[in-house]
Amino acid sequence: MALSASLHLRQSQSLVMTPQLMQSIQLLQMTHLELNQFIAQEVEKNPLLEFQANDDQVTPERGEMVGAEETGGSDDGGGQADLYDSATSQSGERLDDQLDADFANVFQDDTTPQRADAPELLGQWKSMPGSSEGEDYDLDDFVAGRKSLRETLLEQLPFALPDASDRLIAQHLIDQLDDAGYLQADLGEVAERLGATQADVVSVLLTLQQFDPPGVFARSLGECLAIQLRARDRLDPAMEALLANLELLARRDFATLKKICGVDEEDLIDMLAEIRKLDPKPGTSFETSVSEAIVPDIVVRAAPDGSWMIELNPDALPRVLVNQDYFASVSRGTQKNSADQAFLNECLQNANWLTRSLDQRARTIMKVATEIVRQQDAFLANGIGHLRPLNLKTVADAIKMHESTVSRVTSNKYMLTPRGLFELKYFFTVSIGSAEGGDSHSAESVRHKIRTLIHEESAEAVLSDDDIVDSLKKAGIDIARRTVAKYREAMNIPSSVQRRREKRALAKAAGF
Repeated sequence: MALSASLHLRQSQSLVMTPQLMQSIQLLQMTHLELNQFIAQEVEKNPLLEFQANDDQVTPERGEMVGAEETGGSDDGGGQADLYDSATSQSGERLDDQLDADFANVFQDDTTPQRADAPELLGQWKSMPGSSEGEDYDLDDFVAGRKSLRETLLEQLPFALPDASDRLIAQHLIDQLDDAGYLQADLGEVAERLGATQADVVSVLLTLQQFDPPGVFARSLGECLAIQLRARDRLDPAMEALLANLELLARRDFATLKKICGVDEEDLIDMLAEIRKLDPKPGTSFETSVSEAIVPDIVVRAAPDGSWMIELNPDALPRVLVNQDYFASVSRGTQKNSADQAFLNECLQNANWLTRSLDQRARTIMKVATEIVRQQDAFLANGIGHLRPLNLKTVADAIKMHESTVSRVTSNKYMLTPRGLFELKYFFTVSIGSAEGGDSHSAESVRHKIRTLIHEESAEAVLSDDDIVDSLKKAGIDIARRTVAKYREAMNIPSSVQRRREKRALAKAAGF
C-alpha cells in the first residue's frame, strides 16, 4: 500500500479551560479582601467598569439640605419663622436698653473667626463636620501614634548608659529582640562584631534587663520570669529551683517539685499563684499589627414562623456596574479607528464577564449556604451537641454541583448565625458511628461531649480515657479509646493523672 498525504475533516468536542473560565473559578475561593483587591485592579484598567454608589447612605450635608428644602417649601412656616425672629430681636433690644449693655460687643474677638491669630486653626475649623467648606475630618488623624517596643527601650537608654560605647552595644542588642521581647543573639558573636569584650556586653545586658517592661532581654522563659520576680523582690532560692525545673511544672508533677524546692504544698501553691501573675511574653503588648475583623458572607436569622432567613451580607458583596452610556458615547468617536474599537469591545466583554461571574458567585454561595442550613437545622436550634455529620458530596448532590465547586465556595467563607460566627468548613465533620445502630454522630459534637465531661469532673473522680469511652457508649456513641486520646490531646487537655494533681492543688488552695 502506497503512503500519501491527504486532508480529512473531523468534528470533535473538548473541554477547554479559557483564562476567563479559570478566573471565574478562582473568584469562588477568594476571600472578601482578595475579591475587593481584584475588583479594584479590574476597575483601574477597565474604563467601562465603575463602583456602584450606595444611595442608601445619606450624608449629613444632604440631610440638612433636604430638611432645609422641606422647611422652605411652606409659606406659612416661613412667615412664622420671620415673626419669631423679629420678636426675638425686639425683645433683645429692649433688654439691652434696660440693662445698659450691648451683648454684641462683649466678645468681639471671639465672634470673628476671620481675625484668628493662627490661620491653620481656622482651616481646621472650616473642615469640621457641618461646615460648608472642606471635608469632614477623621478623629483617627488626631490619635497619638503607638510606640513600639524598640522606641520605648531607646527612650530609656540615655538615662541608664551614659557611655557612648555602651549605648552602641545596647542599640545592637535592642535590634536583636524578637516580637516577644526575647534576645535572639549570641553574646560572643556580638562582642566580636563590635570589637568589645564579652564582659562589657554582659554588663550592658544586665543593665538592659532592668528596663521596662520587666522581662525584656531574657534569653529563655526561666530567665524572663526570674527578671520579673527579681523586680518584685520575690526571687528566693525556692523560686529559683522552681524556675530551673519548668518542665516538671508543665507536666504538673507537683510532688517532685515540692522535694526539689524544699517547700510544703501550701508554699508551692503560693509560688504557682505568683508565677501566674507574670507575663511570659512582655514584648507582645507593643505589637503594632492591626487585627482585621471578619466580615461574614452569609447572615442567618430566625424567622417568626420557626424557619431560618438566609441572606447574603451586603457589606461582603462588591458593587460593580458597566457604564453603558460611556461605552455608547465613546463608540461614536472610535468608529473610524479599528484598533480603538477593538479595545473598547474587549473592555465591554471583560466588564460583562466580571459582572456575570460575580452574580454567579453570589448565587453559588447562596445555594451552598442554604443547603448547609437545611442540613444543620438542629445545630442552629439546639447547639453544638446536635451538629450532624456532613461531607461535601452530600451538599454537592443536593444542589447538583461538583464537590470541587462546593469545596471552593466553603473555603474562607463565614456564616453569621444566632450561635455565633462560623466558617463554612466548620459544618463539615467526620461521622462517628452509633453504639445502638442509630444515627451517626458528628466528630465536633463528640469533642464537645468529651470537653463537657472533663469540665464537670471533680478532683476525687477524675475520668480516665476508658471512663470517657464508657460514658460516651452510654450516650449512644461508639468510639475507640485511642480516638478519645487523640481528641483530648488536640484540645490541649492533659491526661487524667495530670488533671488529678492540678484539681487537688486548686481545691486545697481554695480551702476545700
